[in-house]
Amino acid sequence: MISTAIRVARVGSAAELAAAALMMLGFPCLMLAALLPSVGAFAAAAAVTYLADHYLHRRGSYLINRLSKVRAGLSIRFLVRQLLLVLLLARLDLSNSMVFYAAIACFLAFYGFQAPHSALVTLIRLRRKMPVATRNVDLASRVRIPDAPPRRLLNRAAEKMLHLDLVAVAGVLVTAATDTNVYGFAGIAVSLGLAFLYVVALVPYIRARKTPPNADKVLAAVDGWLREYRPETVLYFSGSKDSAYQVNMWLETMEQLDTRPLIILRERAVLDRMAPTTVPVICVPGGVHLMNMDLSTVRVALYAANVGKNIHLLRVPTMKHVFIGHGDSDKLASVNPFSKAYDEVWTAGRAGRDRYAIADVGVRDDDIAEVGRPQLAPIRTWQSTPDGLTGADGRCPTILYAPTWEGWDDNPGNTSILLAGENIVRRLVQADPPVRVLYKPHPFTGTRSSRAKAAHERIVALVEKAATERAADPRFTGDAAARSAAVAELARIAARIEQLTGVTESGDEAEATRDGMVDTAAHAEVARLRAEWNDAYWRSFGSAEHRVITGAEPRLYDCFNVSDAMVSDISSVVSDFIASGKPYAVTDSAELGVEEFKRQNTAVRAAVILSNSAAELDELLAGVADPSADTLAADRGELKRYLLGPDEPSSIDQFNGAVRDLAKKSRVRNQGQEAGASAAAEPAGAVPGQRTATAGETGGAAVKG
Repeated sequence: MISTAIRVARVGSAAELAAAALMMLGFPCLMLAALLPSVGAFAAAAAVTYLADHYLHRRGSYLINRLSKVRAGLSIRFLVRQLLLVLLLARLDLSNSMVFYAAIACFLAFYGFQAPHSALVTLIRLRRKMPVATRNVDLASRVRIPDAPPRRLLNRAAEKMLHLDLVAVAGVLVTAATDTNVYGFAGIAVSLGLAFLYVVALVPYIRARKTPPNADKVLAAVDGWLREYRPETVLYFSGSKDSAYQVNMWLETMEQLDTRPLIILRERAVLDRMAPTTVPVICVPGGVHLMNMDLSTVRVALYAANVGKNIHLLRVPTMKHVFIGHGDSDKLASVNPFSKAYDEVWTAGRAGRDRYAIADVGVRDDDIAEVGRPQLAPIRTWQSTPDGLTGADGRCPTILYAPTWEGWDDNPGNTSILLAGENIVRRLVQADPPVRVLYKPHPFTGTRSSRAKAAHERIVALVEKAATERAADPRFTGDAAARSAAVAELARIAARIEQLTGVTESGDEAEATRDGMVDTAAHAEVARLRAEWNDAYWRSFGSAEHRVITGAEPRLYDCFNVSDAMVSDISSVVSDFIASGKPYAVTDSAELGVEEFKRQNTAVRAAVILSNSAAELDELLAGVADPSADTLAADRGELKRYLLGPDEPSSIDQFNGAVRDLAKKSRVRNQGQEAGASAAAEPAGAVPGQRTATAGETGGAAVKG
């Protein structure tokens, strides 16, 4: 019931829901305390509403937005509390006291300060809002971008301003309880003084020297940088803040291009969630600004998603346009008819080409290029061939269980967790010869379905119980000193990464644009340290120890690399794991049957298909323990080539080659257009290419003065 309430209210946690409930209950309690009257009860209820309101704002709860929609916004809540305080004073027979009139005057004056305060905050933000936001683009040398106002002035400014009434409310309540007017007058004076000072503190930041130049100057500076940098390949992306992963997955590929790369984003929310990169990034929210931008040197534009705003760049004929997508799967989105709008469509392997042919959506086979998937480069194809327990530390085969989440509906085929998860884990932890289990659930697991959450918790309990039992088994004892050293190394590496990547929040977007030049040396060091952290992580516990892995680190691909096989569901996880060439099993939770399941899902054609009982796991484990018993090895190799293309040349080489070939086509096209335009400009009867007389020339010879 609580999870349903959280979902309906769209709050992030049970704590947020509790805070919202306390705040909503607090106001009726305030009214009741004012009518009784009871100063103590009023003070307690007021404290609850203040604290709950502050907590919800600090957490950025969506409920705050919903309250505004139903005419219960921030200002209304504070005004109601102040009116109820006046009612309390009246019920206490203090309506003839000076504090009563002073309180009314204070609250009126206090709200009088809200207008200039809000106007100044809005004006400062508007004046500092630039037409573009950038990263790794040197605009500071071209335009003057002053420091942002202190965050304490603009961050949650309305909430901070309204909370200044707290001193006046507290002073008046003390006066009501003690009948001593000095507390009320002092509180009122402090609140009004603080409100006045807050307004005054904002005034200097509306001056011209505190604001960036106008849009025309900023856009001219961007064009100047573009002419100097001369980008050749652009990754273009538009989408919601939740789709930022779709551009993040291409960052490393863009960094490895042989041509000069540039990333163009259309939404500031995506820029805020983009991972660090050394590639220049320009965020251009305005379509007109983008269409007027000097992109004359760009020859290839890459698109990671099919969205309406793509038209703002697709309209440029001097560059070739390519749909690269954000993954490769059998989903309908992978063969969208909109793909006809691009000059080419790039797929990972032959499967993508066949998918378009079968869908018959108008994309010509000649316009499809197979370039592999550069993002899968970190996945190692190495596979151990363990024979039971091996090694001094009692190493045994590792099986990764990486199910997907329950999805937005109750389709039993969405995830194996509900019907098969416990059976899978139970069989794995009881396997003979023994194996190690890594359980890495999807981060959304249990967010929609309480049944999925409960099943996940039971699986975690199974893994942890098995880990405890294994720790007591003398066959699996390892080098405790080595593990302790690895733990210490983890702490050292994590501290250094935090030192290099610690969040230093810029004052605002303009300041972030000015200071957004990545330190390439630090960027490279962080990449090296993350690899070292990953290595130390796996050494920090026994190589036979069962493990539940959640959070961003270690990454899924890192789990692939230490595993000998995987069990999963139909998702991109399976397609990616195929790059390793290792055995894998996929659960047919919807019970379609082996043949139908394989017919509908290309990625499982070389998998061991599991029923919900997971009885077929023995086949997977037999192939892991003895490679000669791995009957699907040849099928996996063939499926890998079909889905992802050949191993040689490498995918990034294939990708770079495709960029070069298309850039050449773009140059040939542009040269042809220029030649055609020159020919069209020749007067009738002139020999093509022959220079004709211009003003100041007669008889083909220049007039000399």
